[in-house]
Amino acid sequence: MDFTFNEDQQALRDSVGRFLMVEAAPEKLRAIWQTDAGRSSELRAKLAEQGLTALSVPETQGGLGLGDVDWTLMTQELGYFGIPDSLADSAYLATGLLAALPESHPARSTWLARIADGSARIALGHPVNPWVADAHLADLLLLAHPTATGTEWHALTLDQVQITPCPSIDASRRLATVAWTPSESTCIAQGAAGQALADDLLDRGALNVSGQLLGLAQRMLDLTVDYAAQRKQFGKPIGSFQAVKHHLADVVTKIEFAKPVLYRAASALASAEPQRSVRISHAKLACAEAGWFSARKAIQVHGAMGYTWEVDLQMFMKRAWVLDAAWGDRAFHKQRLADALLADAALLGPGATFNTNP
Repeated sequence: MDFTFNEDQQALRDSVGRFLMVEAAPEKLRAIWQTDAGRSSELRAKLAEQGLTALSVPETQGGLGLGDVDWTLMTQELGYFGIPDSLADSAYLATGLLAALPESHPARSTWLARIADGSARIALGHPVNPWVADAHLADLLLLAHPTATGTEWHALTLDQVQITPCPSIDASRRLATVAWTPSESTCIAQGAAGQALADDLLDRGALNVSGQLLGLAQRMLDLTVDYAAQRKQFGKPIGSFQAVKHHLADVVTKIEFAKPVLYRAASALASAEPQRSVRISHAKLACAEAGWFSARKAIQVHGAMGYTWEVDLQMFMKRAWVLDAAWGDRAFHKQRLADALLADAALLGPGATFNTNP
C-alpha cells in the first residue's frame, strides 16, 4: 500500500498551511476567543473563499468531491494552526452524512449547496459525544435519536431546540447541551439507514479528531524546539542539553509512528473496508497518545509558564487535552480494538496489516 500523497494533495495542504499561517496567527486566535461568540464570521468567509467549505461536497452540488484521504492532510493543518472554527464539522462530517441521504431528499440538495458556498454552519449531535459543538451559531443541527430499531436522524433549526452552554478548559471550543423533541417532521433518516449514518459519522468524526491531534502534536513540538533554542541556562540554550534532546526525540518518534496508522485508517474508510472501524480506533489511540505525550513533554521543557495565557503553547495543549475524549474516549476505542483482536476469526500478525477482508 502506497501512503505517498500525490502532487495535487500536497499542493492543497501547502496552500492551506500558508493561508492559515496568516489568518490563524496566535494573536488573532486570542482575539477571537475573547468574543462572546468565540467565532469569527470574517475568518469563516475567508475559509469559504479558499474553497475549504466545499472540499467534500459532491461536484453536482458545487463542491470538489474530495474524500477521506484528502481530509487527513486537511485536519492535520486545522490542528496545527488550531483555528477557532468548527470547519470540519460542517465541511467534512455533516457533508458526509448529508451526501449519504438519497439524492431526492430535499435536505441533501439544500444544505450541501449551502455548505459549499460557506453560508451554512452545521452542528452535529452524536450519542458518543455528550455535548454539541457550536450549537449556538448553527444554521442547522443534525441530531441523533437512538431507538430500538436503529438511530434516527433529525434536522432542526435553533428555534426548535434549547441550548445550555458548557464551559471548557479549551477557550476555542464552544460546547453546549441541546434539549429537543424528535418529531416526524424533523426526521430525515431512521431504522437501518439511520444506524448506518451514525456508524459512518462516528468513524469519520474519530478520524477527523485523530488528524487534528497529530497536527497539534507537531505544533507543540515545533513551539518547544523554538523555545529550547532561545531559552538559556548556564550560558547555553537548553536545547543543547541531552535530557531535553531526548524529550523532543521521543515526541518525534510518537508522531512518526502515528502517521502511518492514521493514513491506513483513512484508506480503510475511503475504501469502505469491513475492518475500517478497528483501523480508525487504532488511529485515534495512536494520535491521542502522540498529542498527549507532546503536550506533556512540551510543558516539561517550558516549565510552569507554559500554562499561562501569554504563551502560545497553552492554546494547543488545552485543545489536545479535550480532543483526546472527543468522538470516543480511549476506553471506548480500546474496547473496539479489543473486541476485534480477541474475536475468534481475528487476523493477526504483520501479514494481516493490509488485509481488507472481514
